[in-house]
Amino acid sequence: MDVTRYRAETPGCAEVIHFNNAGSALPPAVVVDTVVDYLREEALRGGYELAAATRKRFEDVYSSVGRMINSAATDIALTDNATRSWQAVFYALRLGPGDKILTCRSEYASNAIAYLQSGAEVEVVADDETGQLDVADLERRIDGRVKLISLNHVPTHSGLVNPAEEVGTIAEAAGIPFLLDACQSAGQLDLDVTRLRCDALSTTGRKYLRAPRGTGFLYVHPRLRDRLEPAMLDLHSATWTAPERYEIDPTAKRFEVWERNFGVTLGLGAAVDYALAIGLPAIEERVTALAARLRSELASLPGVTVHDLGARRCGIVTFSVAGLPSPEVKDKLAAAGINTSTTHRTSAQYEFTARDLPEAVRASVHYYNTDEEISTLLREIERITAAG
Repeated sequence: MDVTRYRAETPGCAEVIHFNNAGSALPPAVVVDTVVDYLREEALRGGYELAAATRKRFEDVYSSVGRMINSAATDIALTDNATRSWQAVFYALRLGPGDKILTCRSEYASNAIAYLQSGAEVEVVADDETGQLDVADLERRIDGRVKLISLNHVPTHSGLVNPAEEVGTIAEAAGIPFLLDACQSAGQLDLDVTRLRCDALSTTGRKYLRAPRGTGFLYVHPRLRDRLEPAMLDLHSATWTAPERYEIDPTAKRFEVWERNFGVTLGLGAAVDYALAIGLPAIEERVTALAARLRSELASLPGVTVHDLGARRCGIVTFSVAGLPSPEVKDKLAAAGINTSTTHRTSAQYEFTARDLPEAVRASVHYYNTDEEISTLLREIERITAAG
């Protein structure tokens, strides 16, 4: 991997040490230029006129996303964020009292809140001895009331990678829809929906995909899509065919809305194409290796506790420093020009409660990070712990 090149093509790398890629990664220059150039041209030509003239470029984004996850372009909907993508499928399922949802202990707040709002019964599947979802316990819990299996591939607060492929095999055999939140895995892991066997997959652009904020996409397999009428429709997702009739779009576009930001959507396409040019397997290999080094060396520092579990781990590393609140550690790192984030109980109540976890610092690496940057972070953590 030509890390020197990718850093040169990422202006932010010259300004900051960025370990907040699980929050919002630094975009490459081609993404920024794609968005800015489009907006400038839109201002000169008119929004409708430029959209019509660049329709082919816009349609190409669907194809790029499809190549990245090994799906047909018609199975892709382009949205403005991961939550909107996820909600489009979840609320179309119209679950309620008497139905049962199986989820994981590492589930994210937005998803859990939607479960509770639906009125369906929520069962949290146990973890196995490694800390990942226990697929045997999942299989034991399946009965006639289970109407959805829903989990995150990678949680927001941990480097864990859940065994999504095994879950997909179980869900497919049971004929139960499987909704996979890939918000943190898309762009850092090599995703293939034919291996995952998920019925739907949602994600954002701003994290590991390095796309602009306000972008996301949704994959929906035809076997589920054909059963669902979205909770909300407009003149894009459906056609008003007669005064008293409408027809829903047969593709995944039934989950979209008409109005969108064309510039940032093209930016998403540029980011996906950039990742494809590098290769997702190569990205995954480097990200995983950098995180493994950071995780190992943090664990060796006095007073530092690393909280990540799982048989398989990714680019997110979470840790806490004895005697220091994690937000304070984050602020001290920021003052040294190092971007990190923090994780909180309100984002993952099931796991924080079960493990009695403290707030933690989240350092999430990407392929453009370097060993030298990791060394700088480690030295700064040592300085912070020594100062108390």
